[in-house]
Amino acid sequence: MEWIQYAISNIDVLITRTLEHIALVGLAVGIATLTGVPIGIAITKNERLAKNVLYLASIIVTIPSIALFGIMIPVLSIIGHGIGYVPAVIAVLLYSQLPIIRNTYTAINNVDPALREAARGIGMSQNQRLQKVEIPLAIPIIMAGVRTAVVLNIGVMAIAAYIGAGGLGTFISRGISQSDPRQLVLGAIAVSLLAVIVDYALLYLQKRLTPKGMTTLPAAD
Repeated sequence: MEWIQYAISNIDVLITRTLEHIALVGLAVGIATLTGVPIGIAITKNERLAKNVLYLASIIVTIPSIALFGIMIPVLSIIGHGIGYVPAVIAVLLYSQLPIIRNTYTAINNVDPALREAARGIGMSQNQRLQKVEIPLAIPIIMAGVRTAVVLNIGVMAIAAYIGAGGLGTFISRGISQSDPRQLVLGAIAVSLLAVIVDYALLYLQKRLTPKGMTTLPAAD
């Protein structure tokens, strides 16, 4: 196959683009996790606020990625970052919020009330219950949200090549503009394989982070 020969002859470029892709998605989802998990925990205390936050996050996901990139170009041009990795990272960060916030909110809410009562009965404060009981039980579902965000946005980040962000999407954009099926197929397969590999790696991490003997919670819909 021609695309395989092309990949072999351009292996250095392929590795570079793959690392760029991983770095972009990793940075964006990492920031999204640091913000989304606390938000998901905070809104468990207020059902009305939870509905509004989840509704807003749902709206963001419905915006086509190319349109979101288009909106960011003039907005971020004010600070000199209209194109490149900054709008790409911000877009993926926004797209990552819904699965992370929703899974965190669902996981914390679904902790068995009897466990909360038991923790309260032995004198744990609210923060101690959260840190030692609720979050450990919620880890599998929170990680499932992170996995969803990563797999989803590996594909979204491929589109970011059109605004100069780099990554594996560069093969796809050049394949289309140059009518070169080798680059197009290589880019598409590389993005798909990366998504599968990263998903399995995060699944392994999820299992490692789940405390032994802890009861796992049902996955969020």
